[in-house]
Amino acid sequence: MKNNVKIARIQVDLTQQQLAEKIGVTRQTISLIEKGKYNPTLKLCLSICDVVQKSLDELFWVDKEERTK
Repeated sequence: MKNNVKIARIQVDLTQQQLAEKIGVTRQTISLIEKGKYNPTLKLCLSICDVVQKSLDELFWVDKEERTK
């Protein structure tokens, strides 16, 4: 899954630690999400969207090729 979490987080002037605290996860979880090494649950995705004030479509997507695998 691809994402724009890092860009959105920086736009609202939050560190990984601050974002993590706001949504109740660890800073390491945010780091892994930003690197694309962890696929968050829908609930976690929506929590991130709320904090950075972006829609789900603006932050997360899966390429068509990945969906068919």
